[in-house]
Amino acid sequence: MTIEPIKISIRELVDRYEDREEAGVVGYGEKLNIRPPYQREFIYSEKQQEAVIDTVRKGFPLNTMYWAKNDDGNYEIIDGQQRTLSVCKYVAGEFAFDFKYFHNLQPDEQEQILDYELQIYVCEGTASDKLKWFRVINIAGETLTNQELLNATYAGPWLNDAKKKFSKTNCPAYLMGKDYVSGSPIRQAYLETALRWLSKNNIEDYMARHQNDPNANELWQYYRSVIDWVGLTFPKKRAQMKGLDWGTLYDEYHTEVYDTTELEARIKQLMIDDDVTKKSGIYFYVLTGKEKYLSLRSFSEQMKLEAYERQNGICPLCGKHFDIEFMEGDHITPWVEGGKTSSANCQMLCRECNRRKGAR
Repeated sequence: MTIEPIKISIRELVDRYEDREEAGVVGYGEKLNIRPPYQREFIYSEKQQEAVIDTVRKGFPLNTMYWAKNDDGNYEIIDGQQRTLSVCKYVAGEFAFDFKYFHNLQPDEQEQILDYELQIYVCEGTASDKLKWFRVINIAGETLTNQELLNATYAGPWLNDAKKKFSKTNCPAYLMGKDYVSGSPIRQAYLETALRWLSKNNIEDYMARHQNDPNANELWQYYRSVIDWVGLTFPKKRAQMKGLDWGTLYDEYHTEVYDTTELEARIKQLMIDDDVTKKSGIYFYVLTGKEKYLSLRSFSEQMKLEAYERQNGICPLCGKHFDIEFMEGDHITPWVEGGKTSSANCQMLCRECNRRKGAR
Protein backbone atom coordinates (compact mmCIF):
# COMPACT_ATOMS: atom_id res chain seq x y z
CA MET A 1 0.00 0.00 0.00
CA THR A 2 1.31 3.46 -0.93
CA ILE A 3 -0.11 6.93 -0.29
CA GLU A 4 1.02 9.93 -2.36
CA PRO A 5 -0.11 13.57 -1.92
CA ILE A 6 -1.04 15.53 -5.06
CA LYS A 7 -2.73 18.84 -5.82
CA ILE A 8 -5.26 19.38 -8.59
CA SER A 9 -7.28 22.45 -9.53
CA ILE A 10 -11.04 22.60 -9.64
CA ARG A 11 -10.62 23.27 -13.37
CA GLU A 12 -9.07 19.81 -13.70
CA LEU A 13 -11.61 18.21 -11.36
CA VAL A 14 -14.69 19.37 -13.28
CA ASP A 15 -13.22 18.54 -16.70
CA ARG A 16 -15.83 16.33 -18.44
CA TYR A 17 -17.87 16.06 -15.25
CA GLU A 18 -21.02 14.05 -15.93
CA ASP A 19 -23.68 12.36 -13.83
CA ARG A 20 -24.57 9.27 -15.83
CA GLU A 21 -27.18 8.23 -13.25
CA GLU A 22 -27.10 4.44 -12.97
CA ALA A 23 -23.77 4.29 -14.82
CA GLY A 24 -22.12 6.51 -12.21
CA VAL A 25 -20.61 9.97 -11.88
CA VAL A 26 -17.28 10.90 -13.45
CA GLY A 27 -14.93 13.88 -13.57
CA TYR A 28 -11.23 14.75 -13.92
CA GLY A 29 -11.32 14.13 -17.66
CA GLU A 30 -13.39 10.95 -17.11
CA LYS A 31 -10.48 9.50 -15.14
CA LEU A 32 -12.19 9.87 -11.73
CA ASN A 33 -15.07 7.68 -10.58
CA ILE A 34 -16.81 10.02 -8.15
CA ARG A 35 -19.38 7.47 -6.98
CA PRO A 36 -17.90 3.97 -6.72
CA PRO A 37 -20.29 1.11 -5.77
CA TYR A 38 -19.43 1.35 -2.07
CA GLN A 39 -20.14 5.10 -1.89
CA ARG A 40 -23.35 6.67 -0.58
CA GLU A 41 -25.73 8.84 -2.60
CA PHE A 42 -25.41 12.64 -2.54
CA ILE A 43 -26.76 13.71 0.85
CA TYR A 44 -25.46 17.24 1.42
CA SER A 45 -28.13 19.78 2.27
CA GLU A 46 -28.34 23.16 0.54
CA LYS A 47 -26.50 24.79 3.45
CA GLN A 48 -23.73 22.19 3.36
CA GLN A 49 -23.24 22.67 -0.38
CA GLU A 50 -23.12 26.44 0.08
CA ALA A 51 -20.56 26.06 2.89
CA VAL A 52 -18.25 24.22 0.48
CA ILE A 53 -18.55 26.95 -2.15
CA ASP A 54 -18.12 29.67 0.47
CA THR A 55 -14.87 28.01 1.57
CA VAL A 56 -13.60 27.89 -2.01
CA ARG A 57 -14.65 31.49 -2.77
CA LYS A 58 -12.77 32.73 0.29
CA GLY A 59 -9.67 30.71 -0.62
CA PHE A 60 -9.78 28.72 2.60
CA PRO A 61 -8.58 25.09 2.48
CA LEU A 62 -11.07 22.26 2.19
CA ASN A 63 -10.28 19.13 4.17
CA THR A 64 -7.98 16.64 2.48
CA MET A 65 -9.66 14.16 0.13
CA TYR A 66 -8.67 10.58 -0.61
CA TRP A 67 -8.64 8.82 -3.97
CA ALA A 68 -7.73 5.26 -4.83
CA LYS A 69 -5.69 4.56 -7.97
CA ASN A 70 -6.96 1.61 -9.98
CA ASP A 71 -4.97 -0.88 -12.04
CA ASP A 72 -6.01 0.91 -15.26
CA GLY A 73 -4.52 4.20 -14.05
CA ASN A 74 -7.89 5.80 -13.31
CA TYR A 75 -9.12 6.85 -9.88
CA GLU A 76 -12.09 6.51 -7.57
CA ILE A 77 -13.02 8.59 -4.55
CA ILE A 78 -12.64 7.00 -1.14
CA ASP A 79 -13.36 10.09 0.95
CA GLY A 80 -14.58 13.53 -0.18
CA GLN A 81 -17.45 12.59 -2.47
CA GLN A 82 -19.89 15.10 -0.99
CA ARG A 83 -17.43 18.00 -1.29
CA THR A 84 -16.43 16.95 -4.79
CA LEU A 85 -20.03 16.76 -5.98
CA SER A 86 -20.84 20.11 -4.39
CA VAL A 87 -18.03 21.76 -6.38
CA CYS A 88 -18.91 19.96 -9.62
CA LYS A 89 -22.62 20.69 -9.33
CA TYR A 90 -21.97 24.38 -8.67
CA VAL A 91 -19.63 24.83 -11.64
CA ALA A 92 -22.11 22.90 -13.81
CA GLY A 93 -24.82 25.40 -12.85
CA GLU A 94 -26.98 23.01 -10.81
CA PHE A 95 -27.39 25.38 -7.85
CA ALA A 96 -26.70 29.00 -6.89
CA PHE A 97 -24.60 30.46 -4.09
CA ASP A 98 -25.29 33.92 -2.71
CA PHE A 99 -28.06 34.26 -5.35
CA LYS A 100 -25.62 33.72 -8.20
CA TYR A 101 -24.98 30.71 -10.39
CA PHE A 102 -21.43 30.05 -11.58
CA HIS A 103 -22.22 31.52 -15.02
CA ASN A 104 -23.43 34.75 -13.34
CA LEU A 105 -20.00 35.42 -11.83
CA GLN A 106 -17.49 37.84 -13.29
CA PRO A 107 -14.68 36.22 -15.32
CA ASP A 108 -12.09 36.85 -12.60
CA GLU A 109 -14.39 35.30 -10.00
CA GLN A 110 -14.84 32.21 -12.16
CA GLU A 111 -11.09 31.95 -12.66
CA GLN A 112 -10.48 32.19 -8.90
CA ILE A 113 -12.73 29.17 -8.37
CA LEU A 114 -11.34 27.16 -11.28
CA ASP A 115 -7.74 27.81 -10.16
CA TYR A 116 -8.46 26.78 -6.56
CA GLU A 117 -6.26 23.80 -5.59
CA LEU A 118 -7.52 20.71 -3.83
CA GLN A 119 -5.29 18.58 -1.62
CA ILE A 120 -5.62 14.90 -2.56
CA TYR A 121 -4.01 11.79 -1.12
CA VAL A 122 -3.82 9.02 -3.72
CA CYS A 123 -3.78 5.48 -2.32
CA GLU A 124 -2.70 2.39 -4.21
CA GLY A 125 -3.57 -1.08 -3.01
CA THR A 126 -5.91 -4.04 -3.37
CA ALA A 127 -9.71 -3.93 -3.51
CA SER A 128 -9.78 -4.99 0.13
CA ASP A 129 -7.43 -2.11 0.99
CA LYS A 130 -9.84 0.36 -0.64
CA LEU A 131 -12.76 -0.91 1.39
CA LYS A 132 -10.72 -0.72 4.60
CA TRP A 133 -9.67 2.85 3.81
CA PHE A 134 -13.25 3.79 3.04
CA ARG A 135 -14.49 2.42 6.35
CA VAL A 136 -11.84 4.02 8.55
CA ILE A 137 -10.96 7.33 6.83
CA ASN A 138 -14.38 9.02 6.61
CA ILE A 139 -12.66 12.11 8.00
CA ALA A 140 -15.13 14.79 7.00
CA GLY A 141 -18.85 15.09 6.42
CA GLU A 142 -21.73 12.93 7.59
CA THR A 143 -20.98 9.86 9.69
CA LEU A 144 -21.61 6.64 7.82
CA THR A 145 -24.65 4.62 8.85
CA ASN A 146 -24.28 0.90 9.57
CA GLN A 147 -26.01 0.09 6.29
CA GLU A 148 -23.64 2.35 4.33
CA LEU A 149 -20.70 0.49 5.86
CA LEU A 150 -22.26 -2.84 4.90
CA ASN A 151 -22.78 -1.51 1.37
CA ALA A 152 -19.06 -0.73 1.26
CA THR A 153 -18.19 -4.27 2.25
CA TYR A 154 -20.65 -6.15 0.05
CA ALA A 155 -20.59 -4.13 -3.16
CA GLY A 156 -21.60 -6.14 -6.19
CA PRO A 157 -24.41 -6.75 -8.69
CA TRP A 158 -26.97 -7.52 -5.97
CA LEU A 159 -26.30 -4.18 -4.23
CA ASN A 160 -26.33 -2.23 -7.49
CA ASP A 161 -29.84 -3.49 -8.22
CA ALA A 162 -31.01 -3.08 -4.62
CA LYS A 163 -29.90 0.57 -4.56
CA LYS A 164 -31.96 1.31 -7.68
CA LYS A 165 -35.05 0.12 -5.85
CA PHE A 166 -34.35 1.28 -2.29
CA SER A 167 -31.66 3.98 -2.19
CA LYS A 168 -32.56 6.81 -4.55
CA THR A 169 -34.62 9.92 -3.99
CA ASN A 170 -38.22 9.03 -4.89
CA CYS A 171 -37.16 5.43 -5.51
CA PRO A 172 -39.89 2.75 -5.88
CA ALA A 173 -39.52 1.59 -2.26
CA TYR A 174 -40.01 5.14 -0.98
CA LEU A 175 -43.01 5.88 -3.18
CA MET A 176 -44.65 2.63 -2.12
CA GLY A 177 -43.82 2.63 1.59
CA LYS A 178 -43.29 6.25 2.68
CA ASP A 179 -46.35 6.10 4.98
CA TYR A 180 -44.99 3.05 6.81
CA VAL A 181 -41.17 3.29 6.75
CA SER A 182 -39.08 5.89 8.58
CA GLY A 183 -35.85 7.52 7.45
CA SER A 184 -34.30 8.59 4.17
CA PRO A 185 -33.70 6.35 1.14
CA ILE A 186 -30.38 8.05 0.38
CA ARG A 187 -29.17 7.30 3.91
CA GLN A 188 -30.10 3.64 3.23
CA ALA A 189 -32.99 3.51 5.74
CA TYR A 190 -35.37 1.81 3.30
CA LEU A 191 -32.81 -0.76 2.22
CA GLU A 192 -31.89 -1.48 5.84
CA THR A 193 -35.55 -1.82 6.86
CA ALA A 194 -36.37 -4.26 4.06
CA LEU A 195 -33.26 -6.31 4.80
CA ARG A 196 -34.03 -6.38 8.52
CA TRP A 197 -37.53 -7.64 7.84
CA LEU A 198 -36.51 -10.33 5.38
CA SER A 199 -33.34 -11.49 7.14
CA LYS A 200 -34.87 -11.46 10.65
CA ASN A 201 -32.17 -8.95 11.71
CA ASN A 202 -29.31 -10.94 10.11
CA ILE A 203 -28.57 -8.25 7.52
CA GLU A 204 -24.85 -8.85 7.11
CA ASP A 205 -25.33 -12.61 6.69
CA TYR A 206 -27.97 -12.03 4.02
CA MET A 207 -25.81 -9.54 2.11
CA ALA A 208 -22.80 -11.84 2.27
CA ARG A 209 -24.80 -14.75 0.83
CA HIS A 210 -26.40 -12.69 -1.95
CA GLN A 211 -23.54 -10.32 -2.81
CA ASN A 212 -23.01 -11.77 -6.28
CA ASP A 213 -26.65 -12.45 -7.15
CA PRO A 214 -27.60 -10.77 -10.46
CA ASN A 215 -30.47 -8.83 -8.86
CA ALA A 216 -32.33 -8.09 -5.64
CA ASN A 217 -35.70 -9.37 -6.81
CA GLU A 218 -36.25 -11.56 -3.74
CA LEU A 219 -35.89 -8.58 -1.41
CA TRP A 220 -38.03 -6.35 -3.61
CA GLN A 221 -40.82 -8.93 -3.89
CA TYR A 222 -40.85 -9.46 -0.13
CA TYR A 223 -40.92 -5.71 0.59
CA ARG A 224 -43.79 -5.21 -1.83
CA SER A 225 -45.72 -8.07 -0.20
CA VAL A 226 -45.31 -6.51 3.24
CA ILE A 227 -46.36 -3.03 2.13
CA ASP A 228 -49.33 -4.35 0.10
CA TRP A 229 -50.50 -6.40 3.10
CA VAL A 230 -50.29 -3.39 5.44
CA GLY A 231 -52.30 -1.24 3.03
CA LEU A 232 -54.99 -3.88 2.59
CA THR A 233 -55.25 -4.80 6.27
CA PHE A 234 -55.19 -1.22 7.57
CA PRO A 235 -56.61 0.93 4.74
CA LYS A 236 -56.76 4.15 6.80
CA LYS A 237 -53.30 5.70 6.98
CA ARG A 238 -52.20 7.31 10.24
CA ALA A 239 -48.95 8.92 11.37
CA GLN A 240 -48.63 6.25 14.07
CA MET A 241 -48.06 3.59 11.40
CA LYS A 242 -44.70 4.97 10.34
CA GLY A 243 -41.62 3.08 11.48
CA LEU A 244 -43.37 0.01 12.91
CA ASP A 245 -41.90 -3.47 12.52
CA TRP A 246 -44.33 -4.42 9.77
CA GLY A 247 -42.16 -7.30 8.58
CA THR A 248 -42.64 -9.16 11.87
CA LEU A 249 -46.41 -8.64 11.76
CA TYR A 250 -46.55 -9.73 8.11
CA ASP A 251 -44.60 -12.92 8.76
CA GLU A 252 -46.89 -13.89 11.63
CA TYR A 253 -50.32 -12.77 10.44
CA HIS A 254 -50.49 -12.30 6.67
CA THR A 255 -52.24 -15.65 6.15
CA GLU A 256 -55.06 -14.69 8.55
CA VAL A 257 -58.33 -13.29 7.21
CA TYR A 258 -59.49 -10.09 8.93
CA ASP A 259 -62.62 -7.99 8.79
CA THR A 260 -60.88 -4.73 7.96
CA THR A 261 -63.96 -2.67 8.85
CA GLU A 262 -64.03 -4.21 12.32
CA LEU A 263 -60.27 -3.71 12.71
CA GLU A 264 -60.60 -0.04 11.82
CA ALA A 265 -63.43 0.45 14.32
CA ARG A 266 -61.27 -1.06 17.10
CA ILE A 267 -58.28 1.06 16.11
CA LYS A 268 -60.35 4.24 16.08
CA GLN A 269 -61.71 3.51 19.56
CA LEU A 270 -58.22 2.82 20.90
CA MET A 271 -56.85 6.00 19.36
CA ILE A 272 -59.25 8.10 21.45
CA ASP A 273 -58.80 6.04 24.62
CA ASP A 274 -56.90 8.17 27.14
CA ASP A 275 -55.60 5.06 28.89
CA VAL A 276 -53.63 4.04 25.77
CA THR A 277 -50.40 6.04 25.98
CA LYS A 278 -48.55 4.36 23.11
CA LYS A 279 -50.77 4.80 20.07
CA SER A 280 -48.30 3.17 17.68
CA GLY A 281 -48.67 -0.05 19.68
CA ILE A 282 -52.33 -0.30 18.71
CA TYR A 283 -51.51 -2.12 15.48
CA PHE A 284 -49.57 -4.81 17.32
CA TYR A 285 -52.32 -5.05 19.93
CA VAL A 286 -55.24 -5.58 17.54
CA LEU A 287 -53.36 -8.49 15.94
CA THR A 288 -51.69 -10.06 19.00
CA GLY A 289 -54.14 -9.15 21.77
CA LYS A 290 -51.20 -8.33 24.08
CA GLU A 291 -51.78 -5.23 26.20
CA LYS A 292 -48.05 -4.70 26.72
CA TYR A 293 -47.89 -2.96 23.34
CA LEU A 294 -50.26 -0.21 24.50
CA SER A 295 -48.33 1.04 27.55
CA LEU A 296 -51.61 1.54 29.41
CA ARG A 297 -51.76 4.53 31.70
CA SER A 298 -50.79 3.65 35.28
CA PHE A 299 -52.64 4.66 38.41
CA SER A 300 -51.20 7.83 39.90
CA GLU A 301 -49.68 7.80 43.36
CA GLN A 302 -52.68 9.80 44.59
CA MET A 303 -55.12 7.24 43.17
CA LYS A 304 -53.25 4.39 44.84
CA LEU A 305 -53.09 6.23 48.17
CA GLU A 306 -56.84 6.89 48.10
CA ALA A 307 -57.55 3.20 47.39
CA TYR A 308 -55.16 2.08 50.13
CA GLU A 309 -56.89 4.31 52.69
CA ARG A 310 -60.34 3.09 51.61
CA GLN A 311 -59.19 -0.51 52.11
CA ASN A 312 -57.42 0.26 55.40
CA GLY A 313 -54.37 -1.48 53.91
CA ILE A 314 -56.23 -4.78 53.48
CA CYS A 315 -55.75 -6.78 50.26
CA PRO A 316 -59.32 -7.66 49.14
CA LEU A 317 -58.24 -10.99 47.67
CA CYS A 318 -56.25 -12.58 50.51
CA GLY A 319 -57.60 -10.43 53.36
CA LYS A 320 -54.16 -9.64 54.80
CA HIS A 321 -52.80 -6.24 55.81
CA PHE A 322 -49.76 -4.78 54.02
CA ASP A 323 -47.82 -1.54 54.04
CA ILE A 324 -48.52 0.44 50.87
CA GLU A 325 -45.02 -0.16 49.44
CA PHE A 326 -45.82 -3.87 49.29
CA MET A 327 -49.03 -3.35 47.30
CA GLU A 328 -49.78 -2.54 43.67
CA GLY A 329 -52.57 -0.70 41.86
CA ASP A 330 -55.07 -2.90 39.99
CA HIS A 331 -58.13 -2.29 37.81
CA ILE A 332 -61.28 -3.54 39.57
CA THR A 333 -62.97 -3.79 36.17
CA PRO A 334 -60.21 -4.83 33.75
CA TRP A 335 -59.26 -2.33 31.06
CA VAL A 336 -60.11 -4.83 28.33
CA GLU A 337 -63.67 -4.95 29.71
CA GLY A 338 -64.03 -1.19 29.66
CA GLY A 339 -62.54 -0.35 33.05
CA LYS A 340 -60.81 3.02 33.21
CA THR A 341 -57.65 4.07 35.02
CA SER A 342 -59.51 6.15 37.59
CA SER A 343 -59.74 6.43 41.36
CA ALA A 344 -63.14 4.72 41.38
CA ASN A 345 -61.75 1.72 39.48
CA CYS A 346 -58.54 1.37 41.53
CA GLN A 347 -57.88 -1.25 44.17
CA MET A 348 -54.66 -2.13 45.95
CA LEU A 349 -53.57 -5.75 45.86
CA CYS A 350 -50.59 -7.34 47.54
CA ARG A 351 -47.86 -8.22 45.06
CA GLU A 352 -48.53 -11.95 45.20
CA CYS A 353 -52.28 -11.56 44.56
CA ASN A 354 -51.68 -9.05 41.79
CA ARG A 355 -49.22 -11.40 40.04
CA ARG A 356 -51.62 -14.31 40.46
CA LYS A 357 -54.50 -12.28 39.03
CA GLY A 358 -52.39 -11.11 36.09
CA ALA A 359 -51.41 -14.67 35.26
CA ARG A 360 -55.02 -15.78 34.88
